[in-house]
Amino acid sequence: MTSPSSATVTAILLGGARPIADPLATAAGVPVKPLVPVAGEPMINRPARALLAHPAIAQVVILTQNPEYFADDPATAWLASDPRVRFERGGKGIASSLLGVMEKADLPFPLLMTTADHVLLDAGMLDQFVAQATGADIAVAMVERTTLLARYPQSRRTWLKFRDGWWSGANIFWFGSTRARPVIALWQDVEQDRKKGWKILSAFGPLALVGALLRILTLRGGIARVGRRFGLTARLVAMDQAEACIDADKPDDIVLIESILAR
Repeated sequence: MTSPSSATVTAILLGGARPIADPLATAAGVPVKPLVPVAGEPMINRPARALLAHPAIAQVVILTQNPEYFADDPATAWLASDPRVRFERGGKGIASSLLGVMEKADLPFPLLMTTADHVLLDAGMLDQFVAQATGADIAVAMVERTTLLARYPQSRRTWLKFRDGWWSGANIFWFGSTRARPVIALWQDVEQDRKKGWKILSAFGPLALVGALLRILTLRGGIARVGRRFGLTARLVAMDQAEACIDADKPDDIVLIESILAR
């Protein structure tokens, strides 16, 4: 594994709620989605443990609007008492909350951000991502469709098509320095349209939009080009593990995740 020689990475674990009620949380009778049980425990526990167990991670910051939900739940109270875990109160949007966290001087870069519903996050994914993202100002983990469908043909994702394949997000992001702030600010502007790939691309300029529509751009090249526009190094990390893009977003996802964990 190629990674930092000591624990230097600050992990941001998104544990908040969207403005509208989450159907999984409503069905489970819990106040927020990260407390929805998956394989017998709240989903946030598994990615939190994976992060804390990894040698590159110095601390885990849980970004949420309601830290008390986790402290008050017996199954997640351990997060509030772990010395390497801290809670930061987030706002309505991921990007604005992340920008707020970045302002704190005691949260050093690099930052690795992932989500509470990334239940299958494990050491292998973190090994690959940290190794390949180190040195970049921004890196994003993605899974190419053939990687996922070779193992889980029943899994349905949101795909973006480029010349080098169909890609789906793996909910792992890297912010290597303060130079990432302008891109996050742009993300804040288009956050409400994150499922509409063309709208996100258009925010990065007409060349990116036309290139994607005509299938003349590779995703790797497109991400690097966006980075150059902002004067920084931006990188795609194409994840080897199909499980990297399976998150607990729908009831069918939970069924699949629990079958994977059972194996």
